[in-house]
Amino acid sequence: MNEKVLETLEYDKIKQQLAAYLTTDRGHEIVNQLQPSSEFDQVKDRLDQTADGADIIRLKGEIPIPKLIEIAPYMKRLRIENAALSGTELSHITKLLRAGQVVHQFFEDFKAEAVDLRSIPKIVDQLTLMPEITQQMISSIDDDGRILDTASSQLSSIRKTIVRTQNDIRAKMGKFIKGSEAKYLSEPIITVRDERFVLPIRADYKQHFGGIIHDQSASGQTLYVEPSNVVEMNNQLRRDQLAQRAEERRILAELTNLIRPYRSELLENMNLIGQLDFVNAKAKYAHQTRSVLPNISDRNVIKLRQARHPLIPREKVVANDIEIGDQYHTIIVTGPNTGGKTITIKTVGLLQLMGQSGLFITANEDSQIGVFDDVFADIGDDQSIEANLSTFSSHMDNIISILGRLSHNSLVLLDELGAGTDPKEGAALAMAIIDAIHKTGCELIATTHYPELKAFAYDRPGIINASMEFDVDTLRPTYRFLLGIPGQSNALNIAHKLGLSQAIIEQARAFTDTKNQDINNMIEELTAQTKRAHDEADELKVQLEASTKLQRELTDKFNKYQSQKERLVEQAKEQANQVVEEAKKKADQIIDDLHKKQAEIGKVAVKENELIDAKGALNKLEVAPSLKRNKVLRKEKAKHNFHAGDDVLVKSYGQQGTLLRQEKNGVWDVQLGILKMQINESDLEKSGSDKPEKSRYQTQVSRTRSTGMSPTLDLRGHRYEEAMYELDRYIDSALLAGYPSVTIIHGKGTGALRKGVNEYLKRNSRVKSFGYSAPNAGGDGSTVAKFK
Repeated sequence: MNEKVLETLEYDKIKQQLAAYLTTDRGHEIVNQLQPSSEFDQVKDRLDQTADGADIIRLKGEIPIPKLIEIAPYMKRLRIENAALSGTELSHITKLLRAGQVVHQFFEDFKAEAVDLRSIPKIVDQLTLMPEITQQMISSIDDDGRILDTASSQLSSIRKTIVRTQNDIRAKMGKFIKGSEAKYLSEPIITVRDERFVLPIRADYKQHFGGIIHDQSASGQTLYVEPSNVVEMNNQLRRDQLAQRAEERRILAELTNLIRPYRSELLENMNLIGQLDFVNAKAKYAHQTRSVLPNISDRNVIKLRQARHPLIPREKVVANDIEIGDQYHTIIVTGPNTGGKTITIKTVGLLQLMGQSGLFITANEDSQIGVFDDVFADIGDDQSIEANLSTFSSHMDNIISILGRLSHNSLVLLDELGAGTDPKEGAALAMAIIDAIHKTGCELIATTHYPELKAFAYDRPGIINASMEFDVDTLRPTYRFLLGIPGQSNALNIAHKLGLSQAIIEQARAFTDTKNQDINNMIEELTAQTKRAHDEADELKVQLEASTKLQRELTDKFNKYQSQKERLVEQAKEQANQVVEEAKKKADQIIDDLHKKQAEIGKVAVKENELIDAKGALNKLEVAPSLKRNKVLRKEKAKHNFHAGDDVLVKSYGQQGTLLRQEKNGVWDVQLGILKMQINESDLEKSGSDKPEKSRYQTQVSRTRSTGMSPTLDLRGHRYEEAMYELDRYIDSALLAGYPSVTIIHGKGTGALRKGVNEYLKRNSRVKSFGYSAPNAGGDGSTVAKFK
């Protein structure tokens, strides 16, 4: 790709914006060297990488890549035998090693997402992981390049000794600060000179202190003295510090030798991480600019949907649809200056360069780019003072160069073709140049203000007119691209709007060539028709968006209704069940009231069968037709549909029994264990097959209560295992006996038995609650357990 077009279309500004999203030096190097590719497969692979990055941004935020310094200079030094890297340099390599592991793990976790990445896995698979070396580096060097205590046991020991010696020195010198000697000090502090601890002594008291003078203040009023009683301690501290430095040098050399054999792997990892950083940056830049993945045409057909210039703020730029390469290969954009022609062709060129660089483009979905072997542009004022060339000459020199290098697979952008010379000759020259370029079969977009080119484009196959819309009412350009309509001259209309005399306007029209007037009238009519079409399209777009929004809302509401329908039915059933239950309770209450009245009045006997009939009538109350098959109603009726041999629950006794035969007046003979009793049907309830455990439990109650077992268990004097066994047997018996609560005496002692009892009661699901007895009943020497 020629360098001039990159400069003309401001390609470097895109790279500068992209660089703001990078975190590695290698990523910056990749962006600095970035150029559009003319290879179809390479462009596709670049765009696939960006698409992968966009998917990752959408699902996970971004690839976790830290700030990484370039390590190539360090690897170059490692070629020198015995050369050792510094702690800072090793920390940069450690960050790279850690980044490789983090990135690899990130993509292992990403496999759980329901997204198949296109290209990035091929990069990640090339990473060389060195877990043992990475771990040793992490445990030896921190992020700032400081050698850690964990780098070696010898270093850790030396550093502990240094800290201990420093503390001892400070403690001994602290006596001078706090004691009677403090009056001789300039300041009550301990400081360091020549890596030795000293005190700031007032110069006039230097004879009072023994020791070594290491320095003095600028005024000479303060001497920095090392007291004699800490000289040897400072000497020892100095020896330890020298030993520390020697050990640190040894560690740095050891770590350097550890990574020396992996120079090529580390450089390749740096390159791969840089590529992933570049992918991250492309995806984040696309997200920020709301760019999209373009389709790629193998026939160089460009179809841009609502394309926007990426360097103009989104709130200011005007988007346009632009197509070239299918039905026509040349577009001639005519019309006056300041209408947006230059920005339009720059947008096409810059988006094409971005797409061929693997960047998403600022357009709408389903936009399409080509893959050109080169893009040529002659845009702007290229007047060259150094070469003594005029604007026209400079443009011609550039166009001659383009004509000598273009092919059928090129994209050419020419702005104000033929300008800067005589209008007649300039128009003729422009038509000849367009004809020559068009014959090569490449794609060409040219702008001009010469009216002669309107008819030229109309007469040539494969060439189409276009223009930029101008609002005569507001006297402002709309920057809307109108394909198929040539630009018209608005000079007379504008003059009229500004208030120029009508007579002068008419005189000017009379001087205007009749053919030009007819062309302008035709263009004006076409422009008006196109504007109406655009306005109607915009209105339909608004209506479509409103209809789409309404349809989406209706769909959401219908889906919610479908999802909630079953739940609403269940809620209705539950409410119906509650109504039935309340009706049944009222029926039972009515019967109980009748019993009470019979007992109180005694004059009018209410027969038992009348009570049963009354209850049956109440139970048959229909709350609503929809409740005839209600589960609660059917379950309740089934409970009172008795037959001989049925297992039943005698509610007043809470006992399980078996029906033998039905007597008169709704009385049944019931076998309760070894007893046979006559029970009123209203006191019976059929036992379901789903309550076998309750039936067995209730059958045992009457037999167990007669055993006379105590509600208190005394475990004092038992061994722990024996006590726990006794407790388990006792709780089972108490439950079978139907006791609501029991008391376990465990004593105080060591507390082991008490703890064991509490742990057992916590685990037993039949225990509702437990706690220590009242203070006057044993306190924490016994525990009361209540059952469910």
